[in-house]
Amino acid sequence: MTNPSDRVISDIAPGEFDTGVSSGRKVFGNVMTGLVFACVAIAILPLASIIFMVIANGLGRFSPAVFTELPPPPLVEGGGFRNAIVGTLLTCLIGALISVPFGVLTAVYNVEFGRGNKLSQFVHFCTNVLSGVPSIIAGLFAYGVVVLTLGTFSAIAGGVALAVLMAPIVIRTAEEGLKSIPRDVRQAAVGIGATNFQSVFSIILPAALPFIATGVTLALARAAGETAPLLFTALFNQYDAKGLREPIATLSVLIYNYAISPYKNQQELAWVAALIVVLLILAVSILARALTSRKVY
Repeated sequence: MTNPSDRVISDIAPGEFDTGVSSGRKVFGNVMTGLVFACVAIAILPLASIIFMVIANGLGRFSPAVFTELPPPPLVEGGGFRNAIVGTLLTCLIGALISVPFGVLTAVYNVEFGRGNKLSQFVHFCTNVLSGVPSIIAGLFAYGVVVLTLGTFSAIAGGVALAVLMAPIVIRTAEEGLKSIPRDVRQAAVGIGATNFQSVFSIILPAALPFIATGVTLALARAAGETAPLLFTALFNQYDAKGLREPIATLSVLIYNYAISPYKNQQELAWVAALIVVLLILAVSILARALTSRKVY
């Protein structure tokens, strides 16, 4: 006796069922592809609008004078902000000198020496918490520890605040870099008689340098745009700072101060400073991308 379902299937022309399924999948695929492109466009739109506004408003005043001159008085036209550029580089450098050794050594301990123990898990938990702490809290911490101790706002205090923000980024990227090194490399180092300390600092750590450099550049990119912690630590200075224990100007604080100023010249300088910060972060991000693309193994 013939099954009714067999008769139904036999009535379908060869390839007709496959064509219907494939056309349905094609429509679904096209719809999902369109949704993906729409989401990408929505994500890029804010970034593109910010870059457009910064370029449109800041490019007109962009000149060598902004790198060589000091901020003028409110009613004087022209001028620049070389002190803020130097201050940004200096505070970021201090932050890097503190956070990079601390972050790399912490990552080495978590991955190579203390993997799985309670102290390593606690450090990992603290790193995750620190990465989510608002930047203003880091500023308050540096204010209480450094500013009140030294009795003055300073570049050192600003660097310490930035180091607190940079450390989690350096630790995480360094950990991922160390984990990416194949286990065979460690076993080969032990096989030729190297101690664990020698294999880590002579073989594994140099092999992970591209990842560590990526973390450092990303941390610097974040630190260069921070404002809140520097308001509590470095404050501001209209002139060139003569030492590390003095208030110092930075680009982010200059943008904050001049953007709300009623004077047109200072508002224009704020736009130029914003353009320089965007270009700086863009350059650092491109450098980080280039370092990430390097394959060690």
